[in-house]
Amino acid sequence: MDLGQPVEENYANPNTCLFHVLFKAAALAFYILSTLFIDNFVIIFVITVLLAALDFWVVKNVSGRILVGLRWWNEINDLGESVWRFECLDQESLARINKKDSWLFWWTLYLTAVAWTLMAIFSLIKLQADYLLVVGVCLTLSVANIIGFTKCQKDAKKRIQQFATQTIASRVTSTLQSAFSVV
Repeated sequence: MDLGQPVEENYANPNTCLFHVLFKAAALAFYILSTLFIDNFVIIFVITVLLAALDFWVVKNVSGRILVGLRWWNEINDLGESVWRFECLDQESLARINKKDSWLFWWTLYLTAVAWTLMAIFSLIKLQADYLLVVGVCLTLSVANIIGFTKCQKDAKKRIQQFATQTIASRVTSTLQSAFSVV
């Protein structure tokens, strides 16, 4: 081993990464294989949507928080309005997020949506409206996570920029005050 070469960064959370990918792969694999070998639409629908829902929940509540330090949810307030809530780790913790974990999180999030989109196109070409329903549900869950985490990431970046601006402004102000108080 050459000591001059940088050591490759490993996954900091391999179990979380496994489950992040596992439910996505399971839903897609089951859907593809079952459409080839199973003739019962109800079984295909229920199991595929169940796997996609498990993926949605794991990504939204577990792997998003652990792998990229983000979590989101939507709630209805007392006025009946939809309110997005975003949660992110503090700046120090966000800076320590593992790059490989983050890369895996974002790429699999987007690739899953692309795969479900391709499945939708195949269902349209085959004129299978019932299978388009399954794919539509799975695609909706996947896109909901993409939208939620994208908004959450933008909110986190905005918070970091505000924190940096406030920190710089307070240091400049304190430096100016100390410079003029000496005189």
